[in-house]
Amino acid sequence: MNPSSNPPPDRDSSARRHWPVDPASETDWPALVRRCLDGDHAAWAELVGAQQRRVYALCYRFTGSSHDAEDLTQDVFIKLYGNLRSFDPAKGGFQTWITTLTRNLLVDHFRRSRQQRVTDSIDAGWDQGNDAPPGEPIVDPRTTPLQHAVRNQLGQMVQNALAKVSPELREAVILRDLQDMDYKEIAEVLAIPQGTVKSRISRGRAELARLLERTKGQVM
Repeated sequence: MNPSSNPPPDRDSSARRHWPVDPASETDWPALVRRCLDGDHAAWAELVGAQQRRVYALCYRFTGSSHDAEDLTQDVFIKLYGNLRSFDPAKGGFQTWITTLTRNLLVDHFRRSRQQRVTDSIDAGWDQGNDAPPGEPIVDPRTTPLQHAVRNQLGQMVQNALAKVSPELREAVILRDLQDMDYKEIAEVLAIPQGTVKSRISRGRAELARLLERTKGQVM
């Protein structure tokens, strides 16, 4: 059995289930992909578990909606399952490859839904939900309700401000500061020179800082 000739694992059970996560830095991605291609279901579960949180976070940061991010995350893994054979370790790392796949799917999604005009990068205009960002840590019992509320509000302020940053700057900031990708990886994902990546990150951070400065008085 292999991903190209068999249907992917159940949509809900594979993409939504929280599997034990191994640190990405310790994962031998080419070997894990080969096991998936050989029909190893445990390998697929491991791959989903290792990447699910990261893919969901990327979808959420681009859409601002937990509902859309959940659906898109499932779509990413369905597409990933059918395209595993196209991963070539000689052309780059798995993290970069899956991020590129995710970004391309996001672009296609917004083009189809006509939520914003077609551009070379994801444009502004998506709904800004009131959902909490993904991956929020379990609330520390020592944290007071007020402190927790303030932290949530600050997180929402950042998400709302991020959605207002110009699209080509926004995606560069997301990949660098929220996905922790290096300049070379970002350049590969966005298909632009590293110098342009650095410029966009710098300008994006400045734009985000200006937007947050305007609203910082809302949280005491």
